[in-house]
Amino acid sequence: MQTIDLRQAIVMRVQDNSAQELSEVIQDSVGADERALPGLGVLFEMIWQQSSEPEQSRMVDSLYKHLHESTPGNPT
Repeated sequence: MQTIDLRQAIVMRVQDNSAQELSEVIQDSVGADERALPGLGVLFEMIWQQSSEPEQSRMVDSLYKHLHESTPGNPT
């Protein structure tokens, strides 16, 4: 019996999806049950690994801004 890890299982589940279907998977997972978080993490890891340094920097900047704008007590 072949054993696959969580990353492989998630990739196998979505690898044949169209761009529209991938978008729907992400949209349906964001804000949903916490069980979706590992899948989103794997998809983000794939994006991160294929992104250039400037793209990674933009993602980090966006996340940083979001985290600091939504921090309780932050008057932004």
